[in-house]
Amino acid sequence: MTSQQIRQKFLEFFEKRGHAIVPSSSLLPDDKSVLLTTAGMQQFKPHFIGQADPVHDFGSRNTASIQKCFRTSDIDEVGDESHLTFFEMLGNFSFGGYFKKEAIEYAREFIVKELGLKIDYVSVFEGDSEVPADIESERIWKSLGVHDVRKFGREDNFWGPTGNEGPCGPTTEIYINGVEVWNLVFNEYYCLPDKSLKKLERPGVDTGMGLERLAAAAQGMPTIFETDLFAPIKDALKVLSPGKDLGEREIRHVRIIADHIKGAIFLISDGVVPSNVEAGYVLRRVLRKLIRYAKLLELPGDWFTVIFTEVAEIYGAAYPKLENYRNEILTAIKNEEEKFAKALEKGTKEFEKLAEKAKAAPRDPEHLEISGADAFALFETYGFPLELTGEMAAEKGIAVDEESFRREFKKHQEISRAGTEKKFGGHGLSVEAGELRAATPEELLKVTRLHTATHLLHQALREILGSHVKQMGSDITPERLRFDFAHPQKMTDEEKKRVEDLVNEKIKEDLPVLMEEMNFEEAIKQGALAFFKEKYPERVKVYSAGNFSKEVCGGPHVSRTGEIGKFRIAKEESSSAGVRRIKAMVETIV
Repeated sequence: MTSQQIRQKFLEFFEKRGHAIVPSSSLLPDDKSVLLTTAGMQQFKPHFIGQADPVHDFGSRNTASIQKCFRTSDIDEVGDESHLTFFEMLGNFSFGGYFKKEAIEYAREFIVKELGLKIDYVSVFEGDSEVPADIESERIWKSLGVHDVRKFGREDNFWGPTGNEGPCGPTTEIYINGVEVWNLVFNEYYCLPDKSLKKLERPGVDTGMGLERLAAAAQGMPTIFETDLFAPIKDALKVLSPGKDLGEREIRHVRIIADHIKGAIFLISDGVVPSNVEAGYVLRRVLRKLIRYAKLLELPGDWFTVIFTEVAEIYGAAYPKLENYRNEILTAIKNEEEKFAKALEKGTKEFEKLAEKAKAAPRDPEHLEISGADAFALFETYGFPLELTGEMAAEKGIAVDEESFRREFKKHQEISRAGTEKKFGGHGLSVEAGELRAATPEELLKVTRLHTATHLLHQALREILGSHVKQMGSDITPERLRFDFAHPQKMTDEEKKRVEDLVNEKIKEDLPVLMEEMNFEEAIKQGALAFFKEKYPERVKVYSAGNFSKEVCGGPHVSRTGEIGKFRIAKEESSSAGVRRIKAMVETIV
């Protein structure tokens, strides 16, 4: 059974049982409490907590989806037989429609009858001082003929919230060939920021089954890397690696490249670009890691073009937009490779010196360590992510002083921030809002209008093009604004007109522009846009234009949108791979 057949069987199974089929959401989630989409339930979080109505949105209280996910929690284990960063999650969800009995019955029927697989055993929550044992799930399993029911504690059989708070509850897990394949979460509680639990008025079902592990079981393969989701990529990499037998170390490198290149391709297709912040940093981290392994395997210069073709072939039916974004994806990867290739060679030589230094004069002979200052120098000079330095050091049995690295990084940020404040001439505009240049009070009034217009433009772009759009840079002079944003392709004339019209509509509505001071986490919880998390202080200013836009920003702003004047897009062009640039102006108010 191919992976595509498994996908189809899963969706048809639940559609026949009254579930609305919902497409995968972006890897950049609307939920600002998390950096990337790590689970199928994230797009449904508002429905689980009663903030959105599933019947209104989907026509049903029950849904099913196949969600693309990206997690870094297991990144150090990638290369073994079952761990990944990028994967697909098959899931069925119920928001008060059904609960444990139906969820368990559906799971057993799909695994045993639809796929013809044998369940080895299942696990349930054994209970603790705060949450009682899940006796009901145990009873249901045994009534269905599954008698090997094992009981585990909070760490294994209780699903916590995504982010700092959210729905959670006990789980029951299904094991096939000794591997956990399907996790059924029964959301009975809401976890508050202080980690205390309160009962949900309407309990729900949230299940997740990794397609890769399921495919290994259905295809009778010993590992996920022998399935049709990986074998073509792995085989192509072996062919590209110049005629030598691959040992255990090289096989691990091939597996890491196969996983990381998938993750990079899907992140870029959702609008992420390599950078040193947030999702962009995750992308840069996986790209630079696979670039290093490609060098070790002596892959040819165009290896990623060949591998992209294999990935597009595997996923084309489920995600046709990959092929549409081929040029943007390949350009972004090529640019990052070119940027890092020379630095990798020089940085590796510098790393070898640091490793020898750690061995020659250790502070503790039983604990060899590269200092945080040295690791930061590798990051600042050669672009080595801390994790890459850590992995290279671990290969030599050496540790890295990560705590000291972070102190060095924080010190660097504080120096940069002080320089930024000086650069902006005391106008109070933070670096996140872009560069403001005004020499006179009259010019300051003009750039203030333009700066407020960037907030409206940002929100308009997200509404017209999608929530993957995020600010990547800004520059404002008295004559015009320049706004860089993540988007993989050129805007059409129709899209530009719709954006321009929406901005002018909000200007015409003369919305009040209000400022509130609050903690950064509270701002994110309220839906404020903020894409440079590590640059913000604990307490921030949040500017809102009516109910249209809300952003964390330092100012300055007009008091009402009507003061901006008529907005006009002068030009839309490429800024860099995966980043577009708009230049716009506003007509002078008479």
